[in-house]
Amino acid sequence: MMTNHGNRLTQGQFSFLPDLTDKQITAQIEYALGKNWALGVEYTDDPHPRNTYWEMYGNPMFDLKDASAILTEINACRKTFPNHYVRVTAFDSTQGVESVQMSYIVNRPKNEPGFGLTRQEIGGRQIQYTVHSYATDKPEGERY
Repeated sequence: MMTNHGNRLTQGQFSFLPDLTDKQITAQIEYALGKNWALGVEYTDDPHPRNTYWEMYGNPMFDLKDASAILTEINACRKTFPNHYVRVTAFDSTQGVESVQMSYIVNRPKNEPGFGLTRQEIGGRQIQYTVHSYATDKPEGERY
């Protein structure tokens, strides 16, 4: 049984675990580099599950093979956007396409507002559900 203590956003690997330390993040970076995956750093203030395209922090690091340099980029993004979600993505280009092989959150806002579920009866006995991010109740730039 999985338990989500504190109702945290659960997207990507390690989402049910406590926040990763820099040492643990470095170990994951080294794992990805060992597989020749390119890493990227992304951020958002709208973590809706269907919002798969987060803002890129710089370009994907295709040629960078130094885990400490990648951690420096992660920390720079955390410093620039301390109240946003920040995630690391690892891309595998061996099949001729950029497909995400690994994705995990490395920064969260102090207060995670969560999501609401709206239930609506439509056409006969059908029920439609909609997920609403409470973060979007405020305009962009004022969410956290």
